[in-house]
Order: sequence, then C-alpha cells, then structure tokens
Amino acid sequence: MRTYIKNLKNYIGQEVTIKAWVDVCRDQGKLMFFNFRDMSGKVQGVILSNNIKALETGSRIRQEWVIEARGKVNQRPERAVQKDKQNGDIEMEILEITILNEAKTPPFDITGDGKEINEEVRLQYRYIDLRRERMQKNLRMRAMVIKFIRDFLFEKDFVEIETPILGKSTPEGARDYLVPSRLHPGKFYALPQSPQQYKQLLMVAGFEKYFQIVKCFRDEDTRGDRQPEFTQLDLEMSFTSQEEILNLTEELYLAMARKLYPNKKIKLDENGKFLRMSYKKAMEKYNSDKPDIRDDKNNPDELAFLFVVDFPMFEYKKEEKRWDAVHHPFTMPKVENVEDFWQKFKNDPSAIGAYQYDFVLNGYEIAGGSIRIHDPELLKAIFEAMGNEPKDIEKQFGHMFEAFQYGVPPHGGIAPGIDRLMMILQNEPNIREVIVFPKTGDGKDLMMNAPSEVDKKQLEKLGIKIKGIKAQS
Repeated sequence: MRTYIKNLKNYIGQEVTIKAWVDVCRDQGKLMFFNFRDMSGKVQGVILSNNIKALETGSRIRQEWVIEARGKVNQRPERAVQKDKQNGDIEMEILEITILNEAKTPPFDITGDGKEINEEVRLQYRYIDLRRERMQKNLRMRAMVIKFIRDFLFEKDFVEIETPILGKSTPEGARDYLVPSRLHPGKFYALPQSPQQYKQLLMVAGFEKYFQIVKCFRDEDTRGDRQPEFTQLDLEMSFTSQEEILNLTEELYLAMARKLYPNKKIKLDENGKFLRMSYKKAMEKYNSDKPDIRDDKNNPDELAFLFVVDFPMFEYKKEEKRWDAVHHPFTMPKVENVEDFWQKFKNDPSAIGAYQYDFVLNGYEIAGGSIRIHDPELLKAIFEAMGNEPKDIEKQFGHMFEAFQYGVPPHGGIAPGIDRLMMILQNEPNIREVIVFPKTGDGKDLMMNAPSEVDKKQLEKLGIKIKGIKAQS
C-alpha cells in the first residue's frame, strides 16, 4: 500500500512504499542518494552499498523519472538533521526501487522559483512548470481559498448554483466570445462576460441567496491582471441593501485572511473595519478609483482592503457621443422612480449617483457590485438614456422584462475576482502565476497552440466561410 511522503514520520522503523518523482540524484560511489517528491512533500532516500540490485537500478535513474520505492524509514543521525526542511530528521533506506516511467530531461530547471526563465517557455511546458514548489503552493492555496469561501457561504444559507456557459450575446461593456450554432445556422451563442442576467433571474425564481465560483469570458486586450477567461465569486441576495452586502463581504475576506494568511498584516480603521472612501474622494486624493492605501507600499505582506462607494451612474463616451453606465445598466440609480430619473437625466446625467461599490486591495480592483434595478420601466429608461432604441432593447433584453412582470424582489450582489486576489495574497507579479493554464499577454495558449485553425469541413457544417483574413505571424 502506498504511503504519502508527508506521513513518513509516522512509520519510523517500519517498511513503507512510496510512489514519486525523482527530484535530485546523487551518486557517491558506495552510496546513492535521491530526493523523492510526491504531492505531499519531499524526502531523502539512500541506497546502501550492500544492496547490489537496487544500486544497479538506481544508477539508471535520472531527474524527473517516476519511481516506486520500498524502504525502511530511519531517524537521521543528529549531525545530519536538517531542521529547516520537511522530513529533515528522517530518511528512507531504499530496499527495492522500481522505475515506473522514464522522463526526458526537462527543458528548464524546476528546483527554483522559475522567475528567471522565459515565460513563453514556461507556458509552453506548463505541466512541467507546475511541478515547481512555488506553483504548487499557489494552486493549493487557491483551492484552500475557494473551499473557505464555499464553507463560509454555506453556513450563511447560500445555495451554489451553476448558470449556463452558452447564452445570448447582449451589450454588457466588453466584447463577447461568440460560439456558432450548427443546429441553428447563422445564429450564435455567447460565452458569459458574467452571470449577471442569470443571477438576477435566480432572484426572480425565489432562491434569495445564490453564489457560484464561475468562469467568465471577455474578448478584450490583456494585461498583467487580466485574461480572456477569468474566475470570480459571483454572489447575489434578495431583500438586501448595500450595507448588508459590504458587511458580508468584509466578514468573509477578513475571516479568510486571518485563517489562511495569519502572517499578513491587515489594515483596519479605528473600529476594526475595512476602510471606506467615496469615489469622489478617491479621485481627488489619489486620482484613481482603486487607490493603494497601504502604509508601506514596499511591504507585500500588508493587506489594505478598501470599499469605494458612491459612484456616479453615468459617464460620457466622447467617441460614441452618448452616456454609458459606469458599472452596468442593471445598477440602481439614486432616483425615486422613472419620472425622477428622466428629470435628473435631463438636468445633468453626471450628477446621478448609483448604488454601486468596488472592493479594492493594494491598488487592485478585486470586486465590483451594486444594488440592481427591479423596476422594469426604470430599466428600460436606463437603456434608452444610453442611446438604445426601444425595439433593440426589447430584442436583447425582452426575457428580462418578461421575467420582471412576475414578482421580482429588490436584490443586489457583488462579484469578487479570484485570480487577482490570489495574485496579491501569494505575492505574485501577475495573475498568470496563480492560474493553472493561463494565456499569454496576447491571448495565446502556447501549450495547446490555441487559438488554431479548424478543418474546413467543420466550418462548412457551421455555415461559416473565412475570407479577407491575413495570415497572423
């Protein structure tokens, strides 16, 4: 039966079998030393000079080969103890070793943190890069954070619901990724920029407290903290208020940081709460709506959470010569009703406030949210104010207006990003270091060689013909 390396201390003086990768090989003539690695940790193994068969097999073994080893767990002599290393006080005396699979020499060293290696090479061989200790820690801590979120919200009576990936293309701020339909030629699905409409429809459905850890897709230019696909915690509540949502978010993130990152210093106000700042003050003082308010910006182990509130509802798009929503059209403006909205919009659109809030950490926006519009007539007015024709509004959002005729509760929510959060918590320079298989800065998957051309017959079945596209280098 296999024993995981992390549990070897429980078997001192006993024989065990491990299955692992070879981290390091050292042939010292009469003795042969190995460092073995599995998902749980590392341990040193030694083949003694009297074990001729094991030495013969061991002499063939190289770094990253996959082996099975049977041996005795021994306490190390006091002079050989390495107190700063996992299993530094024990070693395995290898009695029998079997090669399960050989391996080519890796294209780069995986014993260090890998930051000195060309990133494109690392991404091309991502499955090897992920073997390094730093990457293993990043992804295992990501799993711990997600588990903490789930456990916390289940205790608060939230229900986790998966919403569709194939949906309808609607104007929500960024470009959609489109998916052609073979069964309905000339028509397309869209991958979700967020589950915005679905989660609001779940409030109509009476679930009241919903969340999911969800993939979102936006066809936009990438940068260090942005990818074509990203992961967010999506959360929505009925019969709620801005204050309730912010307090819930604060409770979750404060508890998470204290539990999983106890060595981090958390900046709080005099009442032990996350700081809050109006959008106006943030722009006046920092010229940014996501200011870094750490006391020492050179200290990566300080967490300065900040809620930015009181956003304007609209911003003017000069190129398009129209007013657009700062957040999204479903955000509740600070008006009494439709008539009050139109009066304020005619007077000064820029003066209309919104029940919108952002969640900031160390200068990065890690969440955005709002109270939503639950009056269908007010929602139509918002779309019209943004320059949409009534017939287009009905065509694109008719399903929402129809649903809102059947008793929709006041509701709101927030959507914190998982990738940016993990980037900050793990002290990484960009989100690619905390995503298992990320894209490059220009949206390529170098490991899978995607995006790629597809067979002409596939396109014919979809009724698609490629023309006028110049070859990309």
